[in-house]
Parts: sequence; C-alpha cells; structure tokens
Amino acid sequence: MRTQDRASAAAKKSIAAGPVMGDRLPAPPRERKPALAALAALLVLAGALGATMLVMQAGDRIEAIKITERVPMGGVIPESAMTPVLVADDSSVNYVRWEQRGQLKEELRAATDLVGGTILVGEMLTGEETLPDDEVIVGVSLQPGQFPAGLKAGDTVAAYWVGRERNSGDEETSTQQTVITEEAHVSVVHGGGDSIGNTSLPVTLRVARADAAALTRAASAGEVSLVIIPAAK
Repeated sequence: MRTQDRASAAAKKSIAAGPVMGDRLPAPPRERKPALAALAALLVLAGALGATMLVMQAGDRIEAIKITERVPMGGVIPESAMTPVLVADDSSVNYVRWEQRGQLKEELRAATDLVGGTILVGEMLTGEETLPDDEVIVGVSLQPGQFPAGLKAGDTVAAYWVGRERNSGDEETSTQQTVITEEAHVSVVHGGGDSIGNTSLPVTLRVARADAAALTRAASAGEVSLVIIPAAK
C-alpha cells in the first residue's frame, strides 16, 4: 500500500473514534438571567435607603428633660431631679428641652404631682401660684430623731409639738406631745431624708393657713417632730 493511502486511512480512523483523551469539549454559552441582576440591584438600593432613613431619624432627636424623683404640685423642680434624655422630635409634643432647665428653677413650678420617670412637657408646668387660698408654705429645720428615715417630697405627714411644759416659776415639768397639724404635705426635702449624726434637715411643708402660726412657733424652738401618714388605699 502506498504511503499516501495509509495516511488517509489513519486520518479517517481517528475521526471515527472521536476526540483524543484529554481534549476539552467546547463549553456551551452561559445563559443570562436579567431577573436576578435586577433583584440584586433592588436589594442594594433598599439597603442604601434604609441606612439613609436611620441616619435621618437619628438626626431628628432632641434632648428633653426626664424627671428622676417625685416633685409635688407647686414645687420648684430642682436640678437634682432632672436628667437629659433623647426623644424623637415631634412638633405635636411640647417637650421641655434640656437647655431650658434654668428657666424651670427661676420661673416655673410643677402644675401637678410629678413622679420619677416622667418626660417633662410644658403642660405639666405653671408660672402661677398653685397653692389654694387656705394653705401656706412653711419651712422647718429638724434634728435627727424628729423625722423618719426616707422622708421625701410628696409625703403626707402629721406635725407634733414635742416641747416641755413650764410652770409659773419657768421650770420644766413634763414633756408634751401635741398635734399641731394632722395633715401637711412635704414640698421639698433639702439634702435628702436620711441625714445622720448631728446634721439638721431643712424641710418645706405645705400646711393649712390655720396651723401655720403654731407650726412656725414650734419650729423656731426646734420642737417639731414629723410622722409620715400612710397613703389611703
């Protein structure tokens, strides 16, 4: 057989047997999925919008005043009873802002009893006199043993005269305990109600006008003792 004929036969045999081992088959063209690409773009856009909204909401906050302890009606709100708190800015809510706290001590009083945890709004304050016509404010200075531990603003107390009776010779005879008023309201406790040692405790009371003279007289002599009256259930 001729050399040319043998080469032709070998070529035909190779084509019939298929591709040689180790050769890669041609890869089919990749199918494009436009729906998945659009979904991915939407997710990225939603994430960006969400982050923008969070930043905007964080920026629309103000520092308002939060009451940390009880303040009775008519009382001046001490700075010790205030703390700043972040709240969402809302034009429909008349928040008292933290930078306005100086005005509270100088011009405004509590228009109602305020309890700890309250966010202060303008409707809770007044610049007018809040005492009824038949009540007055009286200050007393109490020594240890003349007040119960834990005395605080908002408590209702009874005030007793705890002096000594004197005879005509100006000699002390016996200790007397007379009720000065059966109901007075603690407006302010200056320095807390847990004083110890020889430290006196100044207390401001709201009492009936008719009891003011006797209470003031006893207080000036250091002969007043307070007793907390439990709240009615």
